[in-house]
Amino acid sequence: MLVVGLTGGIATGKSTVSALVKARGIPVIDADVLARQVVLPGMRAHSKIVSFFGPSILLSDGTIDRAKLGTEVFNDEKKRRTLNSIVHPAVRRAMLWNVLICWLRGEKLCFVDIPLLVEVGLWKWVGKVVVVYCSPALQLQRLTARDKSNVDAAMSRIDAQLPITEKVKYADYVIDNSGSLHQLEDQIDVVVQRLYKGVKWTWFISWVVPPIGILLALRTLAQRYRKRINTNL
Repeated sequence: MLVVGLTGGIATGKSTVSALVKARGIPVIDADVLARQVVLPGMRAHSKIVSFFGPSILLSDGTIDRAKLGTEVFNDEKKRRTLNSIVHPAVRRAMLWNVLICWLRGEKLCFVDIPLLVEVGLWKWVGKVVVVYCSPALQLQRLTARDKSNVDAAMSRIDAQLPITEKVKYADYVIDNSGSLHQLEDQIDVVVQRLYKGVKWTWFISWVVPPIGILLALRTLAQRYRKRINTNL
């Protein structure tokens, strides 16, 4: 099974692409959804967060008050790192488990939708990287219209992320979401077709003989890492 990392920048249309990929019958594992699930009451991450931050960050139903927690860690680097050290490993375990389920079902492709795929280094652990792109100017225009914010506020949010032009350097495929929905769908169809073509016979072998699948996956990851290192030289 080929695991494809899907990422992009704020207001580039990654969520739209994710939904269109799902509509084509391809499983998409959404890191943002998992991040909300792993901190629900009864989950280990929930207990660790409450233990560190105290019960004051809970709502009346026992769920975490995300707005209050966000405010608490916003200007406190130590607390933010602690929160990330609890949530990120839990999300990665959940992603791995969902990928395994897709493999057991015999899926040929599986997308993992991760906004910070490049920033946190997870691009090294997927077979292919797809980046959803639009120009920085269009990105700013869309963000101000979507959030009804001023230019300075929107630029602050964009600047907090790795520039989309930098993310493109990590891509195996770039989907340019600067045009119409029809043009976007055409690009997705082309990328999906190429991804399926790239799986070929390795899908069946890796599913029937798991050790071979593991070796093929490790080879792909090693090739990706070497390619990125050579690009930086």
